[in-house]
Amino acid sequence: MHDDATLAEQVAQQLRRSILRGDLLPGEAVKERDTAAAMGVSRTPMREAIRILSKEGLLVLRPSRSPIVAELDFKSVSDQAEVLIALEKLSAELACKNATEEDLAHLQEIVDYMAAHFYESDPLDMFEIDMSFHTSIARASHNQALEETHRAYLQRLWHARYLAARQRRNRERMVTQHTAILAAMRARNVQAARDAIDAHLWQLAEDIRQQITMQSAQMGEEPTLSQKVGE
Repeated sequence: MHDDATLAEQVAQQLRRSILRGDLLPGEAVKERDTAAAMGVSRTPMREAIRILSKEGLLVLRPSRSPIVAELDFKSVSDQAEVLIALEKLSAELACKNATEEDLAHLQEIVDYMAAHFYESDPLDMFEIDMSFHTSIARASHNQALEETHRAYLQRLWHARYLAARQRRNRERMVTQHTAILAAMRARNVQAARDAIDAHLWQLAEDIRQQITMQSAQMGEEPTLSQKVGE
């Protein structure tokens, strides 16, 4: 039997995927008792899963009321994306200096898998594998503080990154850009690694803006003030 911590993470992952797939829409309440019963778990791991997703920005906690699925706010997401891109560059820079051959081999395995299974895999599964490439670069920096900070920002941007990745789903672009990042790290070329990260992520904020605007339109809403300011 799974312990509560492991079970809570599994519940959080299931809820996270429901949000990313659009099964749970922005503004929709997640009722703790009903959702726990539907998933066949007790309220303790459900409560912890909700706490995990609130830290990631996917759920909004409300006093004495059910949490709701968060609505994406472009200004907030854009600010976080700027920080994440800086962390990605620093991760690649330090990985150029500190990555072991084992680290590089693991990254190559991820790129090879994505190249071979891109079209046959579920888009959300492939997105999660894509994100594992980026967390593996941070791990290859061998700087624990950086790895933890990168993971925190990646989690906060999980929903927005998925929407952007879904919009620009392209095997050749993904394989070419990931291969360039890895080649720079193998060559221990810091500037090339930073340039490769730039080429990979430069349009991230714009892709996110388009997806938030589209999501708002589909829900019959006007973009928020922060969305307009960010345009």
